[in-house]
Amino acid sequence: MEQIKYRNELKYQCSEQQLQLLEMRIRHLCPPDPHAGADGQYTVRSLYFDDYRNSCYYDNEDGVNRREKFRIRFYDGRTDVITLECKQKIDGKNHKYACRISKEQCEAILGGHFVLPPDAEPVLNKFFLRYHAEFYRPKVIVEYERTPFLYRTGNVRITFDRNIAASSRVRDFLKPRLMARPMMPSGMQLLEVKYDELIPDFIYNELQLDNLQLSAYSKYYTARRITGNFCI
Repeated sequence: MEQIKYRNELKYQCSEQQLQLLEMRIRHLCPPDPHAGADGQYTVRSLYFDDYRNSCYYDNEDGVNRREKFRIRFYDGRTDVITLECKQKIDGKNHKYACRISKEQCEAILGGHFVLPPDAEPVLNKFFLRYHAEFYRPKVIVEYERTPFLYRTGNVRITFDRNIAASSRVRDFLKPRLMARPMMPSGMQLLEVKYDELIPDFIYNELQLDNLQLSAYSKYYTARRITGNFCI
């Protein structure tokens, strides 16, 4: 059986000025993600789920050591490529399972009448069980602009996330335009650093700035908190 590999994930809340300085440093060390557009960015839109007890929200709030959450995600408004993801967190490290779903399946999930296809992948099977047994339903949307960089050694991924916004209008998930509210104070953005075992010293050193402190920031938790969406 294939061993599950959990990745380290570091997050830092930064001012736009700090983010620009860090981005200039990293740009000379790491190539951009090939999936990014001509401007080096793409837009991420994620739909997060929780059960009837809001377990994911409260597990995050309480800092539960082992937890997981489901989300559906697409990029740059392209609803022809939609992914269902299950993100697990254990001992501060993360692992993500994912599979493709069709737009029609996504619409069925939003409408509350999702039927499991016979050839469903394991993550979709798991979601289906939660969807019916624990009444997993969409709770909040998070959207932001991401500038990603990659470094092959250590499987390092550095992302600069800007204009992070949340919406409780979950039925609008697939619509081209979304009414959303900012999630961070004005001028603040988010830096994320993901890697397997070790991050090369020369990259880590370039990410150091005065007053830059590690954060436990969760997009899902913050979005739920600011939208106040605790309705089934």
